[in-house]
Amino acid sequence: MPLLDVARLSTVTGEEPLDGVDARLLLALAEEPRAPVLTLAQRLGLSRNTVQARLAKLDRRGALRSFERRIDPAALGYPLSAVITTRVTQNRLEEVAEVLGRIPEVVEVEGLSGEADLLVRVVAEDADDLYRIAGRVLAGPGVERTSTALVMSKLVDYRLAPLLRRSGERSGYDGRAGGM
Repeated sequence: MPLLDVARLSTVTGEEPLDGVDARLLLALAEEPRAPVLTLAQRLGLSRNTVQARLAKLDRRGALRSFERRIDPAALGYPLSAVITTRVTQNRLEEVAEVLGRIPEVVEVEGLSGEADLLVRVVAEDADDLYRIAGRVLAGPGVERTSTALVMSKLVDYRLAPLLRRSGERSGYDGRAGGM
């Protein structure tokens, strides 16, 4: 089931922020991502149509992400994870992003402010594979310099439940997925 992209729900985009019903729905999905619409409706005390309409609205707004984020790369044979900070020739940023998007082991690329221009998240089979991938990133057109850091441990997993709870509290929701 999709994940929430909080940045796309901000009032900066002109969209209305989450209300308590949206927060409850998304928390229920975070707890049970494969729950059918009917189960979600029963759990939240909402009609099936309300749940479907809310999910459709969140999807249309681009607030729901793909299921891919929940897949562990280690299960696919890529136990190493690393970040490669990348400095790019300024007018070639889009070209570099396009090239990085064609490297299968590049799982995410984010634009940065500061010394580095891009934060490239990669996965690898082993150290030799990481060396090969880092070389491909560095060889990209417009890439001036890279720095690779191996992720040694994940200390806080990707999570949005605390933000959803806060959003729900602001609109009268008590923090539990099933009730007010």
